[in-house]
Amino acid sequence: MRALLTGLLKVQGLLDSNSDVKDFHKNLISKKQFPKLAVESDEKKEFEDLALERLKVLRLIERAGAKFNKNSQEYKDMIFSELRKQNLSHYCKLSGSVDTVNKEKYDQRRRDHISHFILRLAYCRRDDLRRWFITQEVDLFRLRFMIETSQVKNDFMKYNELNYQPLTKFYKVPFIEVLDLVKNRKVFLEEGYAYIPEDDLIITVLSAYRSHLSHALAITSRALPQLEETHLISMLSTLHQRYIGTDYTNKKSSFSGEVSPDQIDSLSKSSFPLCMRNLHETLRKNHHLKYNGRLQYGLFLKGIGLTLEDALKFWREEFTKVMDVDKFDKQYTYNIRYNYGKEGKRANFSPYSCMKIITSNAPGAGEFHGCPFKHSDQSNLKQRLQGLNINSSATDNILDLSSRGHYQIACTRFFEVTHNETSVDQVAKPLPRSQSNISSQNTSQKSGTELEDNFEEMDDMEDVLSCLNGIK
Repeated sequence: MRALLTGLLKVQGLLDSNSDVKDFHKNLISKKQFPKLAVESDEKKEFEDLALERLKVLRLIERAGAKFNKNSQEYKDMIFSELRKQNLSHYCKLSGSVDTVNKEKYDQRRRDHISHFILRLAYCRRDDLRRWFITQEVDLFRLRFMIETSQVKNDFMKYNELNYQPLTKFYKVPFIEVLDLVKNRKVFLEEGYAYIPEDDLIITVLSAYRSHLSHALAITSRALPQLEETHLISMLSTLHQRYIGTDYTNKKSSFSGEVSPDQIDSLSKSSFPLCMRNLHETLRKNHHLKYNGRLQYGLFLKGIGLTLEDALKFWREEFTKVMDVDKFDKQYTYNIRYNYGKEGKRANFSPYSCMKIITSNAPGAGEFHGCPFKHSDQSNLKQRLQGLNINSSATDNILDLSSRGHYQIACTRFFEVTHNETSVDQVAKPLPRSQSNISSQNTSQKSGTELEDNFEEMDDMEDVLSCLNGIK
């Protein structure tokens, strides 16, 4: 791990060729401090764990920002509550000097900064990923800054060489760094400097951080082509799509762990996410689904506990309303058995994650798969929500989330409204999990391969270091 990050920092120009991580002082804005990294016995596992840990934090930041004003107490309360539950409260501490005496604080800061640099690698690849990462990291930094005392803020700026001259409750800064405040006439201008109140200081600091982070991601992205032959790239390229919620594929219910075909109609109304409810209702109406719809819905039914025998019965009864049994057996039985690991390579596939559904090809003519919050236009989605008796206020909220690209949060909001819940975990896998009541109706999840971690073996970390060091 130390060797890998040493190489990464050299690529970004943060270390010279003769330096090591121990010479690099970590800080996310000034790049002044970074903890000395001990070589771990299981560095591959730590690399993955740190990446997913920070990803949980950033997705929580996104979810809270979609529900509340970012300056509101509700916004802070939601984030603090969730971080405490997951023992991640240290992510709300503002960066400062390294405390090598207090081991707990040192380890927390170490995790914070290493995880940040790992996600830089994963999110520097495309403009959309960079924008998402910068937005969430800036919001995380804003939260950290907002909750600190004036003394801590002053120490932080001094430590990071943000040389803004304090004038009682005002700061004298170059006007070019606070153009938004200038535009809104919220500052006093004189001789190229703006005098800003302490409460608006965060705008200046966030601007510096956003600028630094954007530049750093651009530099890191230039390093990635040299990594394409390494196993590490497999993990980095799929990290933004990782499911980080509870693993329901290994949980069993207290009942038989099976769902029978005659339960599906009622469950579709009470427990299914909208994407699966749409597929089920289309199947009942047309007695047929095209390939992508069958695959998405079939794996979902398998995931909630429909056995292979019942799956064959369920699909056969529906399809044979428009075709004979022989045609069904010849054209469709094999694929159903294949999904259950009984044919072909005999892989026991799991249901699609939300991210896989969202990022897969959009449905074409006569197709009904995909995510309705992404793939439906606003008018059709509004009509669908109104048809399900969603009130106008909630409908507008869901449509707004969908239009801004918060598809999973929109799905979560849909569940909250239809189940009279005030707050549930973000939907990240379209199974009727703790977010729905199917678990109380005898379901279980089977293990599978579709949502495997996608973290390939990283056998030779020195190859990564060599690639990174070779980039000029």
